[in-house]
Amino acid sequence: MKSAVDIARDVNAGASAVEELERSLASIRSRNDELNVFLHVDEEGAYAAARRVDEIVAAGGSAGPLAGVPVALKDNLCTLGVPTTCSSKILDGWRPPYNATVVDRLRAAGAVPVGKTNLDEFAMGSSTENSAFGPTRNPLDPARVPGGSSGGSAAAVAANMTPLSLGSDTGGSIRQPAALCGLVGVKPTYGSVSRYGLIAFASSLDQIGPFAKTVADAALALEVIGGYDPKDSTSLNETAPQLLATLDSGVAGRRVGLVRELVEGSDDDVTRSVDRAAAVLRDAGATVVELSIPELTLGLSAYYLIAPAEASSNLARYDGVRYGLRVDAEDVAAMNEATRTAGFGAEVKRRIMLGTYALSAGYYDAYYGQALKVRTQMIAAFARAYADVDLLLGATTPSVAFAFGSKTNDPMAMYLNDVFTIPTNLSGEAAISVPFGTGEADLPVGVQLLGPGRSEPTLFAAARVLEVAEGR
Repeated sequence: MKSAVDIARDVNAGASAVEELERSLASIRSRNDELNVFLHVDEEGAYAAARRVDEIVAAGGSAGPLAGVPVALKDNLCTLGVPTTCSSKILDGWRPPYNATVVDRLRAAGAVPVGKTNLDEFAMGSSTENSAFGPTRNPLDPARVPGGSSGGSAAAVAANMTPLSLGSDTGGSIRQPAALCGLVGVKPTYGSVSRYGLIAFASSLDQIGPFAKTVADAALALEVIGGYDPKDSTSLNETAPQLLATLDSGVAGRRVGLVRELVEGSDDDVTRSVDRAAAVLRDAGATVVELSIPELTLGLSAYYLIAPAEASSNLARYDGVRYGLRVDAEDVAAMNEATRTAGFGAEVKRRIMLGTYALSAGYYDAYYGQALKVRTQMIAAFARAYADVDLLLGATTPSVAFAFGSKTNDPMAMYLNDVFTIPTNLSGEAAISVPFGTGEADLPVGVQLLGPGRSEPTLFAAARVLEVAEGR
């Protein structure tokens, strides 16, 4: 499949968006039964969007920076009239009455949304094994997971079904599957992309971002979906950064911190890839120094109190009354209990109970309050690091993609997959995962670049250096 940059250029020059869509749909049909990537393919809506693009171009206009580019949407992004389920029985068949802001921005840029992709239920998981509609398989090795929670969105791009997709990243849910599927995955600065229409998991952590095969495609997507949105009270009152214009600016003169805590515990092949990435950046003119940020080791513990606490509050709205599943019972309380018992899966129930406990009287200060203090310490620790360096470097995941079922019975082992990605969500800053090298079974390794808030231009330029070094 061509890159998004190439498709948009060709379509704006007169190539057919409808034909590009048909290639995407053919790829979906050929592998979706095997991989379970798409929960819903909106062929009618996609054809209408593609025809509209072709009409604009035929009339002599520009259809936009993503003209005719097929895009997959994680199924927690509200899409007008299209089933949006969060991979949960409790929302099975729900059709939102509005679009998420990012969906509107994609359409305005000429993109063609083709459907909704599978995820861990309510974005809670690291393997896309927690979906009520079955797991998604890794296109590079169907016996292994694609990562999570945005595993369907990652698999759509890795399987050449679409050149771009959108996911959400609450504790690594874009970067981790990007690493396991050999893609570029971006967690933007908190507030730089509107969350309006993203079904909430943990509101102070959630952020929408792109998956792509190239750094340029990811940059183009982020330029389109970023920028201020008055519908989101946490949105930064700024325009989206211009990333493509500085993509090849390199890293000469930059200082990069190789963070010990973002590599420790990794498999040897992951460690080798990170070390080689450091060497490439050094050869490209950056100064690479080793750093220790001990506070990062507390991230996992803090996250699994803060995120479940916010989820406990956010998911209280699924009560069987307003929308979604309703299981009738003798009174309202019994109906509410029966609905939530039938509608939520095991992992979602686990996190709701954990969060409710952490927020309960007598335990709030001991658990949730302490986690917030740890979060503050981590933000301060990142700030101290960025006073000395421009970027940080580490691994995205401790290993390559793992086999189905190998961690499902051990929640802690599963949670450890996000140990390197969670800190950036807690700080609200930016990070990007880039495929760099291979490990076990020749599967891809992801290397992670982290930066302070609003550092996306610098991050993308550094990511491009690593991409070029890999010959891509």
